[in-house]
Amino acid sequence: MLIKVAVNGSRTAREHPAVPVSAEAQASEARAAVFAGASAIHVHVCGADGRESLAAQDVAHTLQIIRRACVDVPVGISTGAWIVPSERGRLALVEAWQALPDFVSINFDERGAVPLAEFLLARGVGVEAGLADVNAVEAFAASSVRDRCFRILLEPREQTLEAAQRTVAGIEASLDALGLPQPRLLHGMDATAWHFVREAAAKGYDTRVGFEDVLLLPDGRPAPSNAALIVAAREVIADVIG
Repeated sequence: MLIKVAVNGSRTAREHPAVPVSAEAQASEARAAVFAGASAIHVHVCGADGRESLAAQDVAHTLQIIRRACVDVPVGISTGAWIVPSERGRLALVEAWQALPDFVSINFDERGAVPLAEFLLARGVGVEAGLADVNAVEAFAASSVRDRCFRILLEPREQTLEAAQRTVAGIEASLDALGLPQPRLLHGMDATAWHFVREAAAKGYDTRVGFEDVLLLPDGRPAPSNAALIVAAREVIADVIG
């Protein structure tokens, strides 16, 4: 079972002092998380101003620093539309990349998802399909890339467990009906994060944890690091599957 570490997301040090922003801090957190048991890395690239970025120089710098610290561990980055709201602007920035990540995560409820995925796949970059609800599944299923994305992310955003579980059930039913064979990764956010780590283990899915998804350990204490979250996730998974 793969555990991917999501080291920062859109969070800042104002939310938690250990959230890594610079490439060097991201690399340090990623290295410790890999040592703790993570086998893939997901990062939101930041520029020198600390804001999320898709600029080629920022992507290249971040990948270089993380790969130097985490040799032979796949590194993926976010392409969230909020980083660059313009569809054309986002694609233009990605087209300028010279250093390429191993994979990217693309949210299929966002405009411009398909052209972005098509371009990156053509350059040999793996694409994870981020599905937040049934509408995203429908958009993904109707796309030209539905059979070429290597992993499907089930990413409920609701903060009440009952609502999040309904969303996941709907996504699963739609994927099952389509017969899509890709591995599934299930993760929650904040209030639902640890529940879905357990559910992923029970269902044989992969999962994700890190400061992007949750700032607290399962017992409610603040997590000191991404590595501590990975250790906790391994303990949760072991409790489920033995």
